Parts: sequence; C-alpha cells; structure tokens
Amino acid sequence: MSTVHAYAANKANGDLEPFEYKLGPIGPEQVDIAVESCGICHSDLSMLENAWGMTQFPFVPGHEVIGKISKIGNQVSHFSVGDRVGLGWHAGYCMTCDQCLGGYHNLCSGAEPTIVGRHGGFADTVRAHNASVAKLPDALNARIAGPLLCGGITVFNPLVQFGISPTDHVGVIGIGGLGHLALKFAQAWGCHVTAFTSERAKAQEALNLGAHETINSREPDAIKGVTNRFDLLLSTVNVKLDWNNYISLLKPRGRLHMLGAVTDPLDLNLIPMMFGQLSVSSSPVGSPATIRKMLEFAARHNVAPVTEHYPMDKVNDAMEHLRSGKAKYRIVLDR
Repeated sequence: MSTVHAYAANKANGDLEPFEYKLGPIGPEQVDIAVESCGICHSDLSMLENAWGMTQFPFVPGHEVIGKISKIGNQVSHFSVGDRVGLGWHAGYCMTCDQCLGGYHNLCSGAEPTIVGRHGGFADTVRAHNASVAKLPDALNARIAGPLLCGGITVFNPLVQFGISPTDHVGVIGIGGLGHLALKFAQAWGCHVTAFTSERAKAQEALNLGAHETINSREPDAIKGVTNRFDLLLSTVNVKLDWNNYISLLKPRGRLHMLGAVTDPLDLNLIPMMFGQLSVSSSPVGSPATIRKMLEFAARHNVAPVTEHYPMDKVNDAMEHLRSGKAKYRIVLDR
C-alpha cells in the first residue's frame, strides 16, 4: 500500500487541509498518475459547497489532472510508466453498457466521476481506470493543459457531436472559464464566432480570444440585430436568462446548447421552436475518443486556456480567487 498526500475538506465550504490516505494494490486495468498540476473547475467549488447534495467528506477536489504515469496494472498495454497524461471528470466507466460499447462513455450511467465518492487530483497521486486517461500530445504545454480535460472538452464536444461546419455561425454566451475556451475552439474550427457578454470590459478581450464580433447582452437592440443568424449558440453561464430571446437568434434547425449548470427551469415558447425546427440541448464533457481528438486538435491549432497559477499549498487562496469571480480565466495548481 502507498500513502497519498492530498488536500481535503472535512465539511461543506470548509478549508482544504493536508490529508493522507492509503491506496491499495493497483487493479489490473488501473493506472496511478503522479500529479504535476491540476486545474480548478467551478465544479470543484460546487462540490466543496455540497451544492449538488452528493459530496462525501473528507473531500479531495481536482479533476483537471496533468501528470506522469507512475504505476500500471498488469492488463494495461497502451501506457508506460513515465507517459505524461491527463485525467478529467471521469475516472472510470462500466465498459459494458450500450453507451460505453457505442463510444459514448460520458453517458454511462455507471461512470465514476473523479471527485464523486473518491479522491481527486489535489494530491500527489490519483488513480483511474486506464480508459479514462489520455496521453498528452508533445506539442501541448503541459503546465497549462489541465483545464482542457474538463472545460475544454465540455465546449469542444458539441462541435463534434452536432457536426458543426466550418461555415457555421456560432455564438458563445458568457466569456469566462468555459466561454473563453469556446471562443478559441470555435474560431479554430473555422466558424464565424460571436461573443455575448454583459461586461463592456470583456468585449476587447473576447476579440483577442477569437471572437469575430461581440454583442452586449444587456442591450436589447443589439441582440435583435442578430436575429436568425446562428447555427449554434453555446451557453456557458449558470444563471437564468431570457432564453426565448436567444432562441430567436437561431436559424431554422439551429440549436441552443446549455453547458453552464443552470438549476432554474427553462421557460421556453414552443411555437417558434416548432416552426423553426429548433433545438435546446445539453451535454456532459465527452467520451475518451473525443477527449483524445480535442487534445490533438488543440495541439495542432495552438488552442490553450488562459491560466493563473498557484502552488498547491496555496489551494485555499486559489479557491477563494475562483469564488470571487475574478479568475482570468482558469486557475491551475502546480506541485
């Protein structure tokens, strides 16, 4: 058995404190990752607060892990000790359900989230099933790549799943941790990209990140000016908006896709959706194959998150910075 040194909270919204736990013998299909860095996602904060009612304490956050393989099970053949890899929201899948066998592991009802009922990557070691781990392309900057494993795949997955064309018009609602990566990926995909933000100060930032134009979402006339323009709108916010206003911006057969965890019910007018054959949808992260594709695409097109860095022993300062809403745009803990 080996000892893992981590940071854990013992109660909802508690401070993260040094914590040790034992890892038993490694399973035949598992790998251990020696953590080099770990991004902080808003989901880590939600879990720390027990906002979703499923956090188990002591709680070790962290599901945007970059590190090197330190140990492999005896049935793992495609990794070697020393490979640099990434681990995201899922640390394992059942591998036998129709979703897994169909290549949609991210929809597996038996999927094992990295920070739900197990300990995550705010640690020196994290263990996972080998199928949930992706080798990092050499061309990616490993120090800042962590947020691609959750935030990046969350916004990349819809481009693949819905067959978005390079000639399509894509709008991104909210320019934050998810939104800034959505701008970068959609622009690199070849789309015409529009950023919707309520903050005037972010308009120029959005253009620098890849948007071709920006629209102030607090100005009704500006929004009406782009009616019937978009093939896809990606919403990255977690607050209630006037969704019918945004649906009016879609072309026939267009789609409003929800990536931010909005907990309020959606109040939608059906008739405009019916006559325009419009869709509202949502999705969780992506399958292992799509994660690999995303990493390859990011390496080829130089798509990288904008990051701020804290040493891991300053994890509480980093979480407070995230809580303040001032992060630009993703936070990474370095070991």
